Amino acid sequence: MRAVWLREFGGPEVLRVEETPEPPVGPGQVMIDVTYTNTTFVETQVRANAGPFEVELPMIMGNGVGGVVTTVGEGVDKALTGRQVVSSTGGSGGYAERVATDAAGLFDVPPGLDLDAAVALLADGRTAVMLVRTVGIAKGDRVLVEAAAGGVGTLLVQLARSAGATVVAAAGGDRKVEVARDLGAEHVVDYLRPDWTEQVREAVGGVDVVLDGVGGTVAHAAFDLLDRGGRMLSYGLASGEWAGISADAAAERGVALVTSTPTQEELRTFTIDVLAEAAAGRVRPLIGQRFPLERAADAHAAIQGRATVGKTLLEVR
Repeated sequence: MRAVWLREFGGPEVLRVEETPEPPVGPGQVMIDVTYTNTTFVETQVRANAGPFEVELPMIMGNGVGGVVTTVGEGVDKALTGRQVVSSTGGSGGYAERVATDAAGLFDVPPGLDLDAAVALLADGRTAVMLVRTVGIAKGDRVLVEAAAGGVGTLLVQLARSAGATVVAAAGGDRKVEVARDLGAEHVVDYLRPDWTEQVREAVGGVDVVLDGVGGTVAHAAFDLLDRGGRMLSYGLASGEWAGISADAAAERGVALVTSTPTQEELRTFTIDVLAEAAAGRVRPLIGQRFPLERAADAHAAIQGRATVGKTLLEVR
C-alpha cells in the first residue's frame, strides 16, 4: 500500500509517499480501506517539530480517516465488514491506503451524510460541539469566533448561531472574511487590520464569549473586548503561540478563563452528535481543499501558508 512517511523533521518536502506493508490487524481491531484522510494545522507543527506534541520518528502521519471496513480481528463482530465508517487512528497511520485501528473507536456514517463530510467533522466537529457546550453559549450572547474561516471556526459560527447567539466572526484576509460572511455571521471583521477591535465595539459593544483559536496578540486583543462576566475559551494556536492570559488578569477584569478536559466517553458523544446534526442538515462542514494522497506535502504547505479555508482532506482513492 501507499503511505506518507515522516522520517525527519522539516518543511512540507520531508513528507514522502512510499510503498509500505499493510499493518497487521490485531485482536479488537479492524482494517479500513481508506477513502479520505483528515489533515490538521497541528500536524504541520508535528512535521516541523514545532508543535505541542512530541513524536518518535519514523512515523506515518495522520490521525483521522474514513472508508470501508474490510477485515476484522479476533473478538470483533464480523457484521462490521463492509460498513462505511470514520475513525481516529491513535495519533498516527492515517496518511495511508489502509489503516488498522481499534473497532471500539469506529463511528458509522449516518444515512444522508457523505463520507467526505463525515471525515471533515471527525476532529473539528467534536471540538466545536465541545467548545460550545463547555463555554455555555446561550441565546443573546455576543460571541466572538476567531479563525472563523477555519475547520473548527466555520462550525463554531454555525453552532453559536443555532444557539441563538449574535456571532462576530474574525478571520484573516479578504477571502476568509467572505467565507465567514457566507456562513451567516451577523458581523465579520478582518483581524489583520489594525482597527478590527474598534469595528467589533462599533458593531456590538463588548462581547460575552471569546472562542480563541489563534492565540498570541489576536487572543489578547479579543480578551480586551470581553465585558465583565464574560468567558474565554482558548483551543488553538494558529499564530504559533497560546493566548497566555493570566488568571490574575482575568480576575481583575471579572472574566472567566474556561477550560475543557473531556473524557473519552464525552468525546465520543460529541462526535456522534455532530454527525447526526450534519446528517439532519443543521450543520455543514466546509471542505475548502482536496489533495490526492501523493500531494500530502502540498496540503501541508497550503495549511501552513494560511492559504486554506475550512477543512483540507487527502483523497486516497
